[in-house]
Amino acid sequence: MNWIEIKNLQAVALADIPRLSMDLFRSQIIAETRAGRRVVQFFGVPEAQKVVVYAVLADDHRARLYIAATAFDKEKKYPSLTPDVPALHLFERELFEQFGIEPEGHPWLKPVRKGIAGINAAEKPYSFFEMKGEEVHEVGVGPIHAGVIEPGHFRFSCHGEEVFHLEIELGFQHRGVEDLFIRHRERPGYLLRLAESIAGDTVIGHAGTFVRAMEALGGVNVTRRAMLIRTIALELERIGVHLGDLSALAGDVAYLTGKETFAALRTTVINTSLAICGSRYGRGLLAIGGVYFDISSALRQKIETTLSDLEEQVELAAGVMFSSASTLERFEKTGIISEKTATEIGMVGPAARASGCARDIRADFPFGAYNQFPVHPITFHTGDVFARAYIRYIEISQSLRMIREQLTNLNGETLQQPKAELRPNRLVVSLAEGWRGEIAHVALTDADSKLQRYKIKDPSFNNWLALALAVRNEGISDFPLCNKSFNLSYCGFDL
Repeated sequence: MNWIEIKNLQAVALADIPRLSMDLFRSQIIAETRAGRRVVQFFGVPEAQKVVVYAVLADDHRARLYIAATAFDKEKKYPSLTPDVPALHLFERELFEQFGIEPEGHPWLKPVRKGIAGINAAEKPYSFFEMKGEEVHEVGVGPIHAGVIEPGHFRFSCHGEEVFHLEIELGFQHRGVEDLFIRHRERPGYLLRLAESIAGDTVIGHAGTFVRAMEALGGVNVTRRAMLIRTIALELERIGVHLGDLSALAGDVAYLTGKETFAALRTTVINTSLAICGSRYGRGLLAIGGVYFDISSALRQKIETTLSDLEEQVELAAGVMFSSASTLERFEKTGIISEKTATEIGMVGPAARASGCARDIRADFPFGAYNQFPVHPITFHTGDVFARAYIRYIEISQSLRMIREQLTNLNGETLQQPKAELRPNRLVVSLAEGWRGEIAHVALTDADSKLQRYKIKDPSFNNWLALALAVRNEGISDFPLCNKSFNLSYCGFDL
């Protein structure tokens, strides 16, 4: 395999990335994924009269990334990789949608973020899968939902109450986020705010991935104090959302005590973020080169006390919920995703770990303070709603211990380092473990040191198919519970 080998956040010259023939590019992707490597990114970049397609593969055991490219000129077709590498199914659909490069033989070549009838007259309506038979019926939900959530359409093919197939149509927002990174590349402050808005519940996750990419391209080394504050903020974000998810899961099985208790505990956590930077969601904290807000000695003591009290209350609330027979009856053996399926479709994050995939960027490709504070991924093998719920509780406890340890290591270093100009003709892969899982940003600069492409992948991009598979052969009334156990992002997908 003649691909270039790099680490997370290692900027590499574009000229050093091998360009292979499509046949070799394709065959090596198939061979390497069969050997245990997985797809992190697969995307196109316009170049003169060509489209250059880059692939990024990960070797989690060796903490290495492998990159190669191939170019399409007049011929914009190739044999689809999806039948051999199912994890590429959405990547290939996206590439076709954006650049017209057709993966021939793709089993499900449908729009990713387009094709919504009435939005654009030039777009064709989305063609749903149809199932026929006596007493077969369809249930359509959305895109307008009975709550303050974003648009997405779910179409269930059912026989009675049993779900045989769920098809999920997204892309209703047409946000154009990646294009905005290029259009406003002269405005770093705007780009930082834009990164914070990729997914509003993952402000620190996405903004942190962005600032580290810019620092890697500019050769900026952030101080240890700034790295620790960033990590504390990221773990607070993880705890807060996990508590919110446990509240939602409890509500879906009518365990109202758990619903209200976990919701109140979540408020405690996001108010801690508020105390640090003035935003419950961490907006305005991160800077290219460091952070804008410090944690004083007095605030550190307050946070330590708050988190100690929180840990006791979380243990009590989780202990009661996960020993409740009625709760376990609904959680266990509901919405199962096997380890084999999770691996094949490229699942990431807590949902993947709940199915037995020991995959965590904090451990496999450590960044920032995780180089000094190692994380040990926790996995389950049942792959059901229970596993996806319980692993949140375990990760909350893990994050609380990590934050307390990092608070004791804050020293007197500066908060920010001077910004530096991005280096020309470079590519960097910036990976992070958000609360949903792997966040992957790829930034490319041109000869003038300006961003020429900014590719974003939210964990939801990997995991929406898993939700569709989890509800197969379940009762349709189990869908809300399965849905909450993944808690995927519409806006993180609708870039």
